[in-house]
Amino acid sequence: MKAMGERTEPSKGRVEETPRTREGVPAPAQEATARRGAGMWENLAWSIGPILLGLILTTLALLAVGANPVRAYTVMWKGAFGNAAQFSNVVSSWVPLALASVGLLITFTAGLWNIGIEGQIIMGAIFTAWTARTFDWPAEALIPALFISGIIGGAAWALLAGVLKTYGHVHEIFGGLGLNFVATGVTLYLIIGPWKRAGIASTSGTELFRPAAWLPTFPGGMAVGPIEIAVAVVSLVIVYFALRGTLWGLKLKAIGKNIRSAYWIGISTRLHLLGAFALCGAFAGMAGTVQAIGVWHRLIPAISGGYGYLGILVVLLSGFQAAGLAPVAFFFAAVSKGSVALPLDLQLDSSLGGVLQGIIVLLVILSQGVRARVQRAGASARIDSAVLASPVGPTAAPVEANENPPL
Repeated sequence: MKAMGERTEPSKGRVEETPRTREGVPAPAQEATARRGAGMWENLAWSIGPILLGLILTTLALLAVGANPVRAYTVMWKGAFGNAAQFSNVVSSWVPLALASVGLLITFTAGLWNIGIEGQIIMGAIFTAWTARTFDWPAEALIPALFISGIIGGAAWALLAGVLKTYGHVHEIFGGLGLNFVATGVTLYLIIGPWKRAGIASTSGTELFRPAAWLPTFPGGMAVGPIEIAVAVVSLVIVYFALRGTLWGLKLKAIGKNIRSAYWIGISTRLHLLGAFALCGAFAGMAGTVQAIGVWHRLIPAISGGYGYLGILVVLLSGFQAAGLAPVAFFFAAVSKGSVALPLDLQLDSSLGGVLQGIIVLLVILSQGVRARVQRAGASARIDSAVLASPVGPTAAPVEANENPPL
């Protein structure tokens, strides 16, 4: 009798046993576990490596201009987390950035570059401002109405870009950029025209909204409150599960991978693309609402704060994964707010934060391309090795001299 785990010759009516280790665990299972562990560390290295390299390059740039890198990073850290008020500023910046990133993830999943998200944030703020100026309601009724107004404004502006894409065959990048300029022009017209401050010719912004239209904040002079944080967290959770565990999310991913194949298997590609635009615009509109009633309490020309464009970098750095949006957006918000203190303490331009963000994103994208190439080369090498090591490989039947080769 052969020992357990010993490989036997296959014979009729007999099943070949799987090789086992001393612990009794099948060898293929242990190999799979080892591969998963190695893959986890490999993913971690590919994720953290570009960030560390970005910090190194930024450090070299600081040394080149004669600045002390340790002091610069210390100033940025204290500017973001020095006290509770500064930390609340970071969270206040994180909320609209997270909302914009959530919306962009939907359009990116569908294979769309929704550059027009800046205009969608602006239109959400404009609709919010109109509602705040028009209705004298108590805060309990007015604040939900303001968020609904922002959703409608952002979604409507995004649908316009979607219609240009699906029916007018205008690429979403060009259509979005054009609509961004239009939205900015509408904002300036309203500020210096119908909504201008009485007796003042200024483009700094409209009159402050009535206090009932302001989002409540935490006590102690904090810049953020529970409502906008709850809105951002709920949005992140909803999109995470919608893209991960629903048929709609699967169809959206299929469209993003290959829109022609998705159409031929029966997916309504046009309807899903318009829906992706509308949902992205809705989240962008909420970001505009938070900016209007939670940060500035009025409409200003730069109401979007650049969060739409910054959200694109957040989605790219998160690897198009919903689970990575919140921490990456928080990192970007901390760098943006922390770098504001650089001109005061070290006479360095606050754009250093943007330089750090841009370098990291470029390195991450570069590393993703290199990793994909390495993985393809490794897979090809493994296939070649398996074919060469196989005891029985594909062989062709010999062709006799008087026999014609098969066609």
